[in-house]
Amino acid sequence: MLLATVLALAAAVLHAGWNLVAKRAEGDRYLVLWAQFFAAGLMTLPLLIGYQLIWGMPWQGYMWAAISGCVHVPYMYLLAHAYNYGDFSISYPIARGGGAALAAIGGVIVLHDHLPPLAIAGIAIVVCGLVLLAYGAHGRSLGMALLAAVSIGLYSTIDGKGVRSNSDTIAFVLATMAAGGITNTTAVLLLRRPAAMSAMFRANWRRAFVTGLATIVTYGMVLVAFRHAPIGYVTALRESSVVLAALAGWRLLGEGDHRRRISAAVVVLCGLIVLVIGR
Repeated sequence: MLLATVLALAAAVLHAGWNLVAKRAEGDRYLVLWAQFFAAGLMTLPLLIGYQLIWGMPWQGYMWAAISGCVHVPYMYLLAHAYNYGDFSISYPIARGGGAALAAIGGVIVLHDHLPPLAIAGIAIVVCGLVLLAYGAHGRSLGMALLAAVSIGLYSTIDGKGVRSNSDTIAFVLATMAAGGITNTTAVLLLRRPAAMSAMFRANWRRAFVTGLATIVTYGMVLVAFRHAPIGYVTALRESSVVLAALAGWRLLGEGDHRRRISAAVVVLCGLIVLVIGR
């Protein structure tokens, strides 16, 4: 459990970092996120092929990775538009925190995870903090963030199932990243002009590879943690990043109403502490 806790908290810092980069980026944020996932796919696909040739992975792992890659299509689209329409200190916590709560429910229903009463209370406190935070959101940004939360809860449950289905953790991480790169590139080709995609990647390839690497590392940490703890525990701990998002929105992006937003983030943090104690 200690390993899962450390990995989830470290993943929170990295995850908040690359999302802040996406929010601060200029231009089409949908293409910014696509470039990141595309770079992650470029880095993981040859490694996956080599890993498969040497060690291999059961076909079930590839099946769940492919399903996860498909769910990452609406996730990336919705997240980009949530950042377009709303403040980072609201959109990010609602999407990530709501996704954590839904993942916890999915873990109990689908994967038969066991959460003690105190851990459930911790998740409930997290949700209360998110409700307080969502008070400042308006229609379109709130809707996009909530839909992104649904996609996060769904792919988190799928990933938990996949990594526990006798799949090699390293191979599954590589497979999900490669699948996400392929599915999102296919979707973007249908929604954007190839010339715009090419221009975005040429202009921002360094940033794309840095954030893409951060995505791989973050995802790997979380999937390893899924093997050692319930999904609800891991995803809720990872969402300690909402506190960083509230601070970043205030100090780096100049977003207003920082007292309420930071107070809400502190409520979320208290819920996470109760969750850890409850385990």
